[in-house]
Amino acid sequence: MIKHLFVTLIIVLSFNFLSAQDYDFGKISKAELEEKFHPKDSASSAAILYRNEEISFYYSSSEGFMQKREVHERIKIYNKDGFDWATKKIYLYQGSRQKEVVKGIKGFSYNLVDGKVDKDKLRNDGKFEEDYSEFVKISSFTVPNVKEGTVIEYQYTVTSPRISIDDIIFQFSVPVNKLDVRIATPEYYVYNKQTNFRAKFVPKINETSRNVSTPFDYKINIIDINEENIPAIRPEAYSGSINNYISKMAMELTATLNNMKIVNKTYSTTWEAVSKTIYESENFGNQLTRFNIYKDDLEAALEGIEDDFEKAAAVEKLVKSKVKWNDRYGKFAQKGVRSAYRDGEGNVADINLMVVSMLRSQGVNANPVLVSTRNNGVPLFPTREGFNYVICSVQKGEDYLLIDATEEYSTNNVLPHRVLNWQGRLLEDNKVSRWISVQPIKTSLEASMLSVTINDDLTVSGKVGQHLTDYVAYSHRNRYAVLTNEDHIKSLEKDKGDIEISELNIEHTEDITQPIKISYEYELMDGIDEVGDKLYFSPLLFLATKENPFKLEEREYPIDFVIPFTDKYMVNIILPEGYTVESLPKSEALEFKDANVTFSYLLQQNGTFIQLKVELDIVTPMILPSDYKAFKDFYSKIVEKQTEKIVLTKV
Repeated sequence: MIKHLFVTLIIVLSFNFLSAQDYDFGKISKAELEEKFHPKDSASSAAILYRNEEISFYYSSSEGFMQKREVHERIKIYNKDGFDWATKKIYLYQGSRQKEVVKGIKGFSYNLVDGKVDKDKLRNDGKFEEDYSEFVKISSFTVPNVKEGTVIEYQYTVTSPRISIDDIIFQFSVPVNKLDVRIATPEYYVYNKQTNFRAKFVPKINETSRNVSTPFDYKINIIDINEENIPAIRPEAYSGSINNYISKMAMELTATLNNMKIVNKTYSTTWEAVSKTIYESENFGNQLTRFNIYKDDLEAALEGIEDDFEKAAAVEKLVKSKVKWNDRYGKFAQKGVRSAYRDGEGNVADINLMVVSMLRSQGVNANPVLVSTRNNGVPLFPTREGFNYVICSVQKGEDYLLIDATEEYSTNNVLPHRVLNWQGRLLEDNKVSRWISVQPIKTSLEASMLSVTINDDLTVSGKVGQHLTDYVAYSHRNRYAVLTNEDHIKSLEKDKGDIEISELNIEHTEDITQPIKISYEYELMDGIDEVGDKLYFSPLLFLATKENPFKLEEREYPIDFVIPFTDKYMVNIILPEGYTVESLPKSEALEFKDANVTFSYLLQQNGTFIQLKVELDIVTPMILPSDYKAFKDFYSKIVEKQTEKIVLTKV
């Protein structure tokens, strides 16, 4: 009874403290500074104590209605992992006649020094600007003197001539104690609000309206959101794009009204209409015609090739050799195909629309495919801004392949991971478009063979051979191709115990049409535990998975392995002289949910050899949040199995 009253008292006091807090700018309390960890999320490295965001429109006689977004944020830093929260990036649209501006940036850090509140001001040397893309720049700032326990606070205002409203974010990777959002729009702009249906947390939305008379009579439609104790949505292993699952709200502009409150223009649209608008752009559809600038190079590259898919591979190789990606996304060409080919550089659209243009000029059925990258999320409604990338599709009969020529090691149907975001919109022309899957169907393979010899001094030596295909090979090339042989060995030795690797050999790193083959020799000094006259060791040695990457008790978003893949191990262990097998881990087969994921472990003695075959098959790479706990337990069994010990006894 006393314990129950004590817990109740703590909850009441916490609620009263939250309700009584002063969120006026600069009113930092000692209690906020003294707090050592978040009371509801002790694992969090930081917390948003207060966030206020107000979006409104004011009328300018020269510009018309202007959008104003005012942000005030107070953040508690608990430990070093939260230091990144001291830097804020503000993305500003910079169109030819629509330039956003940030004003009134003010920031402070607060620390408790000898029982007194010490304040440091954000100065000009802590403010920065950089170009993010052709039409976006970043204005950023870093609040000074941040330590463990610091509270930071800042505010700023963005003014914009745009009537489109950026997504309103309710949830972050750290908990939010209190959130106040107000969106006030003039009745001349009609919006359709849409919260993210994939998010678990959904705020309560209050809608009202009021009349204003300055500078003329009109009505303002108001959305208010006031929430407390919003849980963090924290990335974990295989999170995919967390942006797809955070709680947020999109404001779709559906229509504008004239002074008589009659519809002046309708914006609400369909994906067909969005596709048509994009295709008819000079920087999209007009880039798909034949260009003389590449005519001679293209004819030379395709000489003697008849098959359409072989032509596609040759064109991809040609474009990669002639034009380098400038690291900028975009569905519209930045320079245009002709200029990009001449200059040898371009954005995503310059390069991949060039591939389509070349293939179409040869009569190949090639079409652009609009994509929203993984970090851009999945759009909540039809909009041009829902796409930020374009790739190429080539169809032959019922088969098709996808090409992204921006990266050296991508190849047919092996696209950069950023592109693998559910589906894309294929555009045949300005009238015909349809959805196609951009998710990989073919299973990628990593097969490893390990030979094991236990030496007299109980070191372990042997050889490793590996065979990597498709996306596994692509990832390996991206990670290791630029490394020296010495650095590659250091990377292989990392987190594998007391090991020395030598005689590293890699085949087909540059030939992206072939699987990668890897071989090396090893000597492991700490692979065997000797207790009395017995030897204990895991048969997978340094290749075993020793820890479950899934730590959360609950997960609000899917496990996303991105691709279907198979992980195979074959281990051959020579029994050392003078020892016999006392016990072996039992062979076992595990299956998760209708064989979407399977694991097999087959271990047997064959004379003086112990042989192990292990296989993990990820058939369906997406595990739903409702299955998270079950899959976490399933994966724990895999980890436990891989770390089980063989026991040898001295004869």
